[in-house]
Amino acid sequence: LVGALLGQMGLKRKTGLAVPTLIIAANIPDVDAVAVLMGGQQHLAIRRGLTHGPIAMLVLPPLLWAIMLAYAKWRPSETRRPVHRGWLLALAYLGCLSHPLLDWFNSYGIRFLEPFSSDWFYGDTLFIIDIWIWVALTAGVLISRRWEKGGVAHWQRPAWISFMTVCAYTFANGAITGMAETEAAQQLAAKHADTASGLPPEVVANPVPVFFWQREILWRDDVNYGSGQYQMGRGVVLTPGELPQNALADGKDAKRMSANEKAFRFWSRMPVVQMQNGAPVLTDQRFQNPYVRTSFQVPLAP
Repeated sequence: LVGALLGQMGLKRKTGLAVPTLIIAANIPDVDAVAVLMGGQQHLAIRRGLTHGPIAMLVLPPLLWAIMLAYAKWRPSETRRPVHRGWLLALAYLGCLSHPLLDWFNSYGIRFLEPFSSDWFYGDTLFIIDIWIWVALTAGVLISRRWEKGGVAHWQRPAWISFMTVCAYTFANGAITGMAETEAAQQLAAKHADTASGLPPEVVANPVPVFFWQREILWRDDVNYGSGQYQMGRGVVLTPGELPQNALADGKDAKRMSANEKAFRFWSRMPVVQMQNGAPVLTDQRFQNPYVRTSFQVPLAP
């Protein structure tokens, strides 16, 4: 949708094969999705890393560009706009760079600097599948295409409106996250002022599906962890009670870890150990929803 929208904003007029190049480029960093074939949780250590990093951002666009040029030569068309090599390469870079930017906006994380650094970066701004962005992008593309086919002079306008709406929506969500985290940190600082743990070092306002004005509050200090809710106009409400962090969540001898556990610990941002059916399970605070939790947990050996 992002690639198609960029094309409908007017970039499709710059060169032949502009739209397919933008669409493919906007998706090509996810070539690392083949890692899910590894089974278990090992793919978590591979996703959103090397193919999203600076080397990939330099290599993938020229590779796609060469493929598209070869396709244009193999399948010439009189109805297609002439292919402009410079613009085609520029669009390949633009589409490819849009991918890690959008990945950064959610709380799943991305390793921008891989392979030079394996640090994870988190935007905590948008839910990983934001229905309102899908709606805005779809409307912008479809209305713009309809206007174009109908001969409307300024057929790019709906796409530009969609683009500006998504930008404003993203900015607003970033502000909501900031307000939620600030208020939660203030409440927790007051609550923990007299405890040994002091100010919680980490507070995350996790975006939720559909209800963009709400946040799931996740927090942890050196001893405990907990959660809460934030809603614009009502503020933060912390869930009563705190859960102790099991020492196993801090890791153990790497030689005793399974491959799945090593991969999970590398990926996890807020690891905790919970007991399920009498057995310890390593999981992450961000993914406690019962619909997705089983995909983000690893049984621990005794």
